[in-house]
Amino acid sequence: MNIKTIPPIERPREKLCHFGVSALTNSELMAIVLQSGSREESAIELGQNIINLFDHGIQGLNDVTVEELTAVKGVGIAKACQISAAVELGRRVSKCKINILGKINSPKTVVEYFQEELRHLNKEKFIVVFLNTKNLITSYEVVSVGSLSASIVHPREVFNRAIKKSAASIILIHNHPSGNPTPSREDEAITKRLCNVGEVVGIKILDHIIISEDGYFSFKEMDIL
Repeated sequence: MNIKTIPPIERPREKLCHFGVSALTNSELMAIVLQSGSREESAIELGQNIINLFDHGIQGLNDVTVEELTAVKGVGIAKACQISAAVELGRRVSKCKINILGKINSPKTVVEYFQEELRHLNKEKFIVVFLNTKNLITSYEVVSVGSLSASIVHPREVFNRAIKKSAASIILIHNHPSGNPTPSREDEAITKRLCNVGEVVGIKILDHIIISEDGYFSFKEMDIL
């Protein structure tokens, strides 16, 4: 299929201009990012081949590398860099929302912000959110990325960053790739350990939230913290 053989109104760019970006399929959006296809495939087909790399579709683009992209026939360094840049730009736009989160009144406020970033990942990612004395989020950092089933985090990594950020309190967040947000024994143990260290250094842990595809678990809501 050559894009030139498609009726003009149905081509990705023209479709976007006439009906808006939300009207495009994932492969059509990829076609616009790629700009062109290969000798054998149109940009739409090539875009679909890239999406097909991942079990969960476009969610896999969150962690895809340039090396993985260039392994797809028809994708060179230029196209791989275009895709990586588009994904990172989208991620940064999403992160800008943190400036309007305001005061944290409930775990759901935090979950709504981080859910899309974490729930589809195939590895555990441990995030620390830093808050000031008014309970306003100032920033956050990924402090650890673990294996398929475990995230390894050390109190030193957590509180070293919190002290440098002059945080008055922190919120711990990590995901469960299994889909079940129920905390494991290890989750409970590291939470208790971090709370003890927090008391010593004077930085309170407000909550530990586990996010998964099936929902979330808040230590605070369950009165465990």
